[in-house]
Amino acid sequence: MATSTLFQRKSLSELHAEAEGHALKRELGPMNLIALGIGAIIGAGLFSLTGLAAAQNAGPAVAISMVVAAIGCALAGLCYSEFSCMIPVAGSAYTYAYTTMGEWLAWIIGWDLVLEYAVGAATVSISWSGYVVSLLHDFGIHLPPQLVSSPLEALRLSDGTTVQGIINLPAVFIVLVISALLMVGIKESARTNAVIVVIKVAVVLVFIAIGYFYINRANYEPFIPANQGAFGKFGWSGIMAGAGTIFFAYIGFDAVSTAAQEARNPQRDMPIGIIGSLAICTVLYVLFSIVLTGMVPYQQLNVAAPVAVAIDVTQKPWLMTLIKLGIIAGFTSVILVMLLGQSRVFYSMSRDGLVPKVFSDIHPKFRTPWRSNMLFGLFVAVLAAFLPLQIVGHMTSIGTLFAFVIVCGGVWIMRKTQPHVRRPFRTPLVPLVPILGMGWNLAMMYSLGPDNWTRLILWLVIGQIIFFVYGRRHSTLRHGKTVAYTLLDRVLTFANIGFLVGGTVGYLTRPGNLGFQTVIERGINLQDPALVALAHASFNSMVTGAFVGAAAGALFGYLLHKLQGEKIPVES
Repeated sequence: MATSTLFQRKSLSELHAEAEGHALKRELGPMNLIALGIGAIIGAGLFSLTGLAAAQNAGPAVAISMVVAAIGCALAGLCYSEFSCMIPVAGSAYTYAYTTMGEWLAWIIGWDLVLEYAVGAATVSISWSGYVVSLLHDFGIHLPPQLVSSPLEALRLSDGTTVQGIINLPAVFIVLVISALLMVGIKESARTNAVIVVIKVAVVLVFIAIGYFYINRANYEPFIPANQGAFGKFGWSGIMAGAGTIFFAYIGFDAVSTAAQEARNPQRDMPIGIIGSLAICTVLYVLFSIVLTGMVPYQQLNVAAPVAVAIDVTQKPWLMTLIKLGIIAGFTSVILVMLLGQSRVFYSMSRDGLVPKVFSDIHPKFRTPWRSNMLFGLFVAVLAAFLPLQIVGHMTSIGTLFAFVIVCGGVWIMRKTQPHVRRPFRTPLVPLVPILGMGWNLAMMYSLGPDNWTRLILWLVIGQIIFFVYGRRHSTLRHGKTVAYTLLDRVLTFANIGFLVGGTVGYLTRPGNLGFQTVIERGINLQDPALVALAHASFNSMVTGAFVGAAAGALFGYLLHKLQGEKIPVES
């Protein structure tokens, strides 16, 4: 009887053999891993989300929100720590899913991680460009606005005229530079990241130290503002809502686990890197929030740059320049760690045959997956060059949270299926911690709204087509095995194809007469009623067509299976 490989898993012995025979250099110690974690976590989120969460949700109690969010991250971090020392192989959540839930779900999570790492890197590089342009402006250097923005953006200049963006060159520049650094070597990349981390942590500490002397204790009264009659509007529900906002300032610690094959002693050092970076960032975040809300009444922090409001209190304009430097440094290290994580995930997927071998080619001198770094560098550079922040920014968070859910669930499954496996680090209170981690992160996913869920589903469907067309036929796991087209295979394959075809047809047959040339000429303007109407009509038409197509495809797959049975595919 032929069997399907959809849920076949890699054994731990296979993974350990891969770890022993891999070609990557083991160069990273515990301090390198902690620095990687801090480099990925501390970005502009600290400087912007803290003020918004205080003004809209928690007031001065945003410091408690910081702790609550950190606990949610720690639940996932403990699960990542157990896996990273038990399975010291590159690939992070992808590899863990391969071991616990099988090849199909491993592919889903590996493809999903592109949203966290590659798309996340593009998002951060666009923001990096904005802050660099602002800093240069402070020094009297003015870059042409057409060369620092997407062609889908229309920019209004100080004289009232409007110009159309052409390309975001600073964003392209930083992505290509960091990609080149990653191709040269992991040690060089880690050293560069460590220097950047020192700079941005120093900036945060300077703000805390100077701001402490400008705290007005009256700004802490009341520390927990009374609820205004709606969930999330202050009170304890506001603290929880604030935690949901602040949570995204912690994203990135999981990227440490992607470097497991390059750690000198992964069984000892990976938990130190993951938990240590989270702990340090939590302390800095709490102190930062206490100082910020002490310097300025929380009602005044409902702005895009709340730190600037606090700095005005000090009457030290040089401090704003320093903060901008810290934000730029923060962005730089985030881009580095995201691109590092992305290349390592696809390195593992390539070694498993699910994506082309080019992604696992190791440079003969530098011992890095240089082609993977190069290809993703170009991919991210294109996204950053031609797409606005609004489009790429919303796709990152939901992909990250989905990975967290898979990892937490995987720890629970492994404790049940393989209880006697050696675990140098054990997640405490299993299954309570994994269940709490899954629940927390699912709640965060739910809060992101239906639009982001639709984007996630669409992205995963595209991945399914690639898996069934290429990955499943080239998988190293199925070598030497006879694989059948099972009912599940056929239903899933044709449902995914139907989803894409139906969505495309629905999108192309959208109501409305506004042409895309006009959209491009006007740019992304959410205040333009015609553009907003077109976007809503196109989106609704696409979603309707996609789900109708998926249902039709699933029915076709079912009928085909009944006619042909388990037809054995030709071995590749």
